[in-house]
Amino acid sequence: MHAKNVAVCVLLAFALSACVVPHHSVVIANPPGGVPVDADGVPVHASGPMTDTHYTVVRGDTLYSIAFRAGVDFRDLAHWNRIPAPYVIHPGRRLRITPPPHVAGVPSRPVFHTVNPPVHHVPAPSVPEPHHPAQVASAMSTTVPVAGESTPPDRAPAPASAVPSAPSRTRDGVTWRWPADGPLVDKFNVHDAIPGIEIAGKAGEPVRAAASGVVVYSGNGLVGYGELIIIKHNDTYLSAYGHNRKRLVHEGERVRAGQVIARMGSSGAPRNELEFQVRRKGKPVDPEHFLPPR
Repeated sequence: MHAKNVAVCVLLAFALSACVVPHHSVVIANPPGGVPVDADGVPVHASGPMTDTHYTVVRGDTLYSIAFRAGVDFRDLAHWNRIPAPYVIHPGRRLRITPPPHVAGVPSRPVFHTVNPPVHHVPAPSVPEPHHPAQVASAMSTTVPVAGESTPPDRAPAPASAVPSAPSRTRDGVTWRWPADGPLVDKFNVHDAIPGIEIAGKAGEPVRAAASGVVVYSGNGLVGYGELIIIKHNDTYLSAYGHNRKRLVHEGERVRAGQVIARMGSSGAPRNELEFQVRRKGKPVDPEHFLPPR
């Protein structure tokens, strides 16, 4: 009986250890320590205490995930808190998420590093230099390909044949298209906890980039979004794609409008659907004001 109990304990320990999924961060360095997780064991970031004016950093946070939760522009957050490149933050630091009284505006300098020009260049969509992607767990630091420079071989855009034509609409210099083919089942409400639109569909159906840009987030560390992808289109606009079953693109990857970036799923949701958001300078806006009429 004693040997049987030992065997059960060993199997249980092995099963628990198999549930640990490694994550990476590209911007933040943290001291050793545990990463907060939810009831399913998924790392939770930007989950620290937040008031109307301040946020307290917890392990695994990045400036980008905090800005996304607070609904502010990443550059503003760095400026308000005088955080220089490479934008390292540490647990316990209290960040201001509203402008200080003496701050009149955002500095004109870019917030992210640029990479050295590569030897070969390829045409790229007219997207300004991307934000430095900031995401999920353990300590790591890198830079992001700049729009207009060649994409590394393992991050090459999908071939043109994989991007079908579709109705589009151009607004503020960005050409938008619908990110999924299913019916719209929930419209935008700025007062929702996750303000966006919901597009129904079947598990595994393609989720496409609504506009060309750079992936600045690909992970599952923001509560309520499940498997999430965020694309930066220019200095003003980004789009977010939540509840995916599988993410197909990586942080720093340039994508074209219509490129398949994920497979539809129900992560963080009770049904298969795409949670789609458009944010203007960090603030959620109604995606239907940008998407073409159906």
